[in-house]
Amino acid sequence: MDGNRRWAEARGLPVSLGHKAGAEAARRTIEAAGRMGIAWLTLFAFSSENWRRPVEEVSALTGLLRLYLRSEVGTLVKEGVRLRVIGEHARFGPELARAIEAAEAATAHGTRLNLTVALSYGGRAEILAAAQAVARAAKAGSLDPEALDETAFAGFLHTAGMPDPDLIIRTSGEQRLSNFLLWQAAYAEFVFTEVLWPDFGADDLARAVAEFHRRERRYGVRCAATGGGAPTVARPVPAPQGASGPSEAVAAPPGPLPPAALAG
Repeated sequence: MDGNRRWAEARGLPVSLGHKAGAEAARRTIEAAGRMGIAWLTLFAFSSENWRRPVEEVSALTGLLRLYLRSEVGTLVKEGVRLRVIGEHARFGPELARAIEAAEAATAHGTRLNLTVALSYGGRAEILAAAQAVARAAKAGSLDPEALDETAFAGFLHTAGMPDPDLIIRTSGEQRLSNFLLWQAAYAEFVFTEVLWPDFGADDLARAVAEFHRRERRYGVRCAATGGGAPTVARPVPAPQGASGPSEAVAAPPGPLPPAALAG
């Protein structure tokens, strides 16, 4: 979800209006994901590093978040969207933390789309917190360190119980992870677009998903090759179902759409 500031500056507008336009892009993307049948969507809305931004900008972002929680939760419930927030959102203060918890509770029965919003989130901090929790459990005798594997460790992360993202979309021409889902992104496919986040919409999401479905995913396995050099075993990438626009032109077996994440 990157490019709000540049979008505003290019139009001679205050940065706060760029963030407001970014919130509208988030709404469009959530609606598009629901129509396309994407079951899991993660939005990187505010990183742990964003606290270093000017106080007025952080204040504007906090105000937008407060407004969104007041105005959009009813729509999320109506549309069957379950909201989860990951990160250190307690840093926003007790009032906003309670509003986040109330929104999560109100949408807990949504089954159409699982929406995760990363707020005050950093991948390194998440892994460190998980390691500390593992150490505490081992010290208390409730965890055998020798029995710890990747699956068990993932249960200590903010995203415990959620699938890893298959697709990560990075907007505004940036081509880096920016401390986003470092553990979970191990085998994610990346799509980079020059589109600034406030301009991102349903067609951009459809193009990214279509690009994902053109890729062959091996998950690190080098398979035996046939005479032509192609691998004999590879996990097939399904084509999108129910998507409009460019994604309909993809020729591949039908199947579920990938868990998607948009990095900030």
